This record gives sequence, structure tokens and C-alpha cells, in this order.
Amino acid sequence: MVGALEWRTRLAGLPAPVALALLGLLVLLAAIGPWLLPFGPEQPDWANASVAPGIAHGHLLGTDAIGRDVLARTLAAGRVSLLVGLVAALGALVIGLAYGAAAGYLGGRIERAMIAALDVFAALPFLLIVVLLLTLFGRSLPLLLAAIAGAVWTDLARVARAEAARLRRAPFVLAAVAVGASPARIIATHVIPQLLPLGAVYLGLLVPHAILVESFLGFLGLSVDEPSTGWGGLLAEGVQEMLDAPWVLVAPAAMLVATLLAATVASDALRDRVDPRRSAA
Repeated sequence: MVGALEWRTRLAGLPAPVALALLGLLVLLAAIGPWLLPFGPEQPDWANASVAPGIAHGHLLGTDAIGRDVLARTLAAGRVSLLVGLVAALGALVIGLAYGAAAGYLGGRIERAMIAALDVFAALPFLLIVVLLLTLFGRSLPLLLAAIAGAVWTDLARVARAEAARLRRAPFVLAAVAVGASPARIIATHVIPQLLPLGAVYLGLLVPHAILVESFLGFLGLSVDEPSTGWGGLLAEGVQEMLDAPWVLVAPAAMLVATLLAATVASDALRDRVDPRRSAA
């Protein structure tokens, strides 16, 4: 079995420009692809149900059990997964930067208490809690976004806390303290703006993480309501047809893996450029 470190080394060998180009192509296909295809994602072709990928019948990646085009459904599901992942990642970015900036700047007992709370939060089986909440209160897009954001913000908060603690003694912060600015004003107008470049870099890591969580929830049937569905929902459908029509599973799985791979490699390359210590390591 290949270890995690070996896999990470292999992924790092993929050139960043190739990863960026692949990611851009996948996003572009998800954005405009369904409009360019002759079949809608929910349009059944009863004469060609469960046909294998081919050119003669026009279904390049085949159809599912009721004749819906697999390529159209995969690209349309990409819109949902990418959009939900991006919005949830932005929510996690706001939470992580605000929490980390407050903990790092305030310092002392407050910082220790906030980090202890963060450790407890990170130790919780959060995905199980999310599944329970979505099961009890039903599928809701705001609840889904909040749940995904809550699952991926903790690592950013730790990094932001360390950087905010360093900024606590920066000359511009000390000058703001000298003129009587309140801690809340200093955090909002001086500390957080300095953390935005760090947040932009970590956004590249938050997005694939959020997409993966959304796909997991979609596989369990807890993502967005029908007829919209993400890649996780298509994977759940594909598992049911795996024996008779394996292409129904392979297409969304391949696009999900390619997106996560490209986004992870591109974000790692960006972090290496921003943080020279990572490159030296």
C-alpha cells in the first residue's frame, strides 16, 4: 500500500501550470458545458436507456437507467458541487480568519481559552453531527452551507492565530493602541486585513475540502434537493447501476477526483510561492 507521504510526493510532481489549466478547464466545462450539449441533464431518452458511451447515439458518456445523458448530468452536478464548495469555503474563511485574529491579538487567558475551545471543536466527530442535524431538520441549503463551513475552518483558525499573535507587536498595531483604538477596531481594521493574503492562499485548500464534504453528504442523500444534485448524489446513483452501467459511476467519480487533485496541487504550489519556508522544506 502506498503511504500518504509517497502519494503526496507523487502529486507534488504534477506541474502547477498543468494543475491550474486542468482546474480551469473543469470549471469551464461545468459552467457552460450543459448549455452546449443537445441533451438536458434531466431529459430522458427512452430509446437509449443504459447505453454505453459512444458517438452514434450522441451520448458520449452513455446514459443511465432512464436514458438521461451522463455527461450532461455530470457537468450540471459539477455546478452544484463547485458552487456549494466555494460558498461554504468562503464562509469557513470568514469564520477562521475572525476567530484566529481575535485569539491571536487578544492573547493571554482569552487566547488559551479560545484555543482550548478550538481543540475541543476539532476533536468532535463533526461529520456525524452534521449528518444528525440534516437528518433531524431536513435538507436545507443554508444549513448545508453552515455545516460544511463549520467542518473545514479550524486549520485556518490555527494558522491565523499564530500570524495575529506576531502582528500584535507590529508598529502599526502599537500605534493604533497608542491613539486609543479598541481591540475590536484594531482586529477589524488592522489585523484581519493583514491576514487576507494568508486567507486567499488557504482558500485554495478550503474549496476542495468543502467539495469533498459536500460530495460525502450528497452520497448519503443529505445535500441539495432534487432535481439539483452534486457529484456525491451521482455517485450514489452510480453505485446502484454499477453492475449494468458502470459508466454512470465512473464519469462523476473521475471528474470529482480530477477536480480535487488539480485544486490541491495548485493550492500547494501557491502556498510554496507565498511561504518560502515550505519550499525550503
